[in-house]
Amino acid sequence: MQRELDCPSLVRRAGTLRLSSKIISDSMRSGSFRSLSRGRGIEFSGVREYLRGDDVRSIDWNVTARMGRTFVKQFEEDRDLILFVIVDTSLSMQTGSGPKSRLYSACETAALMSFAAAYAGGPVGGVLFNQDITFSSEPRNGRDSVMLLLSRFDEALDAAVSGGNTTAPGSALDKALKGAALLLKKRSLVIVISDFRTTGYERSLGMLSRRHDVIAVRITDTSDSDLPEIGTLPFIDMESSYSVRLPTSSMAFRRAWKEAESRRVERWQTECGRRNVKTLCISTLDDPAQNLQRFFAGREG
Repeated sequence: MQRELDCPSLVRRAGTLRLSSKIISDSMRSGSFRSLSRGRGIEFSGVREYLRGDDVRSIDWNVTARMGRTFVKQFEEDRDLILFVIVDTSLSMQTGSGPKSRLYSACETAALMSFAAAYAGGPVGGVLFNQDITFSSEPRNGRDSVMLLLSRFDEALDAAVSGGNTTAPGSALDKALKGAALLLKKRSLVIVISDFRTTGYERSLGMLSRRHDVIAVRITDTSDSDLPEIGTLPFIDMESSYSVRLPTSSMAFRRAWKEAESRRVERWQTECGRRNVKTLCISTLDDPAQNLQRFFAGREG
């Protein structure tokens, strides 16, 4: 299991994280966030009778046919950036071949997004899950809501490092997505952060994306695609405890390992794309702040 004894508490890093999130927030507020999904930032508020000069494209034909008079749709701008983070803390997230585990990278990413949303003046909430839901908080305004999330992230990280983690195998990703759909009343930006090494969540992900802007962030590690050439080694699956010895010295095996991971990521991206969910991959070796800034800046306009 990854030991992150040298990785500082996210609560203690709050000041640095807040500064790093400023450029992410600027990208989101400059138009990149609102362009993630057509119509983002505009909420339907009702209908009224057509007035001369109204845009004919705003005519509500269903109401017009029913009432016998012409009606147009009215919209109002939803100015708040409501952020909701869904963070996977399951056993498979507690692995990593470098100084940071997938779990630390996931929590760091969620912390940066939370501060970025707070910069924009919007409420922040989230869910943590492993084999079950371990924490849930509806979106609230203020720095306290962000610090509450950071403290929960630290608790999950401390449990993984100390060996006192009682997490059982399994993933409640599907349950977390369904819970978010019920909890969120207004259109929100939902960030789902996981290694997505589970199944059965796809339909719930699609249902959530019908009402919200959803970004799936896949936390990766170099070991997912590149294995060191150090002979035959035992590999253990954290979730199932299945153990197998793999020939890392074989060039053919290393190539097959890399190709298999490439196909998994491609299938995941395709499944997300079919459900209008944007995707982003962040490695445990990456600086999440840079990845997030490039992601939002790249979608401007």
